[in-house]
Amino acid sequence: MRRARWRGTILFVVILTVLGATAGLKLYGVGTETVASTQATTASAPSASASPTASAAPTPSDTASASATPTPAPSASATTSTATRVIDGATEDTRYGPVQVEVTFAGKKITAVKTLQSPTGDGRSVQINDYALPILAQEALASQSASIDTVSGATYTSDGYTQSLQSAIDQL
Repeated sequence: MRRARWRGTILFVVILTVLGATAGLKLYGVGTETVASTQATTASAPSASASPTASAAPTPSDTASASATPTPAPSASATTSTATRVIDGATEDTRYGPVQVEVTFAGKKITAVKTLQSPTGDGRSVQINDYALPILAQEALASQSASIDTVSGATYTSDGYTQSLQSAIDQL
């Protein structure tokens, strides 16, 4: 009888994984290592495809042309129209500890969300936040708002995160 329960659980996980892969569903925690290895492969690919004729040391003509071409500085009006602003959200107290985010905006677009504070009261809180915070940041970047889904198992952190994120957006 115990085997029947395990078989059902394994079957359920397999079905979810297959549906997620074929239907394009976001299944958090499934395939995260594959994404990381794909990014590592992509990041290392340009260095592997370097030209075999390129020399290790720059030639005098290369250094002369590189230093002779000045890079124009952006004008003051150009930097203010698409200025990058970094705003700290309010510190939100949760049952397990404070949550605070720092949001980077380019104009009105959210370009980055960094967690400044998260619950660290015990090892379980750290484990939960190591899992949940990257998901919350990804959701915030995708939605460009604080209307993001709560991460299962990290309800208090998710709530504090969205409240801090909203306060940063309100300050913009």
